[in-house]
Amino acid sequence: MEQLSTSDFYYDLPEELIAQDPLEDRSSSRLMVLDQKTGEVEHKVFKDILEYLNPGDCLVLNNTKVIPARLFGVKEGTMAKIELLLLKRRENDVWETLVKPGKKAKPGTKIIFGEGLLTGEILDVVDDGNRLIQFHYEGIFEEILDQLGQMPLPPYITHQLQDKNRYQTVYAKHDGSAAAPTAGLHFTQELLAKVKEKGVNIAEVTLHVGLGTFRPVKVDNVLEHHMHSEFYMISQEAADLINQTKAAGHKVISVGTTSTRTLESAADENGFLKETSGWTDIFIYPGYQFKVIDELITNFHLPESTLVMLVSALAGRENVLSAYETAVKERYRFFSFGDAMLLKQHE
Repeated sequence: MEQLSTSDFYYDLPEELIAQDPLEDRSSSRLMVLDQKTGEVEHKVFKDILEYLNPGDCLVLNNTKVIPARLFGVKEGTMAKIELLLLKRRENDVWETLVKPGKKAKPGTKIIFGEGLLTGEILDVVDDGNRLIQFHYEGIFEEILDQLGQMPLPPYITHQLQDKNRYQTVYAKHDGSAAAPTAGLHFTQELLAKVKEKGVNIAEVTLHVGLGTFRPVKVDNVLEHHMHSEFYMISQEAADLINQTKAAGHKVISVGTTSTRTLESAADENGFLKETSGWTDIFIYPGYQFKVIDELITNFHLPESTLVMLVSALAGRENVLSAYETAVKERYRFFSFGDAMLLKQHE
């Protein structure tokens, strides 16, 4: 296999196409439909997704819930401002976090949030300069976080989010993500009800999205990129549903790159799933043979990101980059609050 260069996944994106605010109606965003084989595109509205789903197919959703993981506090003593981002829970009240400014955050430093409602002590510096922090509080951590924390929007979104729920999917259940599985933001309860009415099954899996998702690939040789690891869970019920769908010759349509990575991590070499949970650092790029998913619903991703590489693995790099060029020309909206794409099988 020839070497893949990160620059092979570059495209030129005018900044004004980065969506800063969610649409009023989730399901009215645009939908580009891309034929995985021919690269042909159609321009639709997200609600039209129903036309591409058939009875017996299975739609796979990631039901993780974003926690308001951005905290603003002050350093005990100097009262210097410190910003914290919760990345993952290590054990009970010890979290791995990203701290700004890092140089003020040496082990032993104590940080006060919400006038003492929550306090934290820095225990250690780990990979990538992240800090392990032990929290102290009275009551229930999630409730305090809900009161003090803000949604950790990606760095390219500069607007303040008016409604916290707009950075959650309507089916979010399990707390734990530092970022939303954004392909799912287009679904409304009403649209999901129509999907079920049509005889399409819905399976839910969980992958807690880490911020590493947004990390640009900094090495030129794609194979040298180190993926962050994320926690996932698949229930017996979801595994059975997906296995039955495949056995019956129907399609598995993954909503988002996170659902895709969950399924592809958990499956055996024949694409068979069972109840499981664990950590995955799967990195999918062209040359990868998909074992479970047939089609993918996803947003438009950052140039040179691992997400563009994953999409290219399914539909081919030339097809994807040409579709992205069309999206730029047609003024589609990009990234988390942007429009969607369906990578459909050739009929």
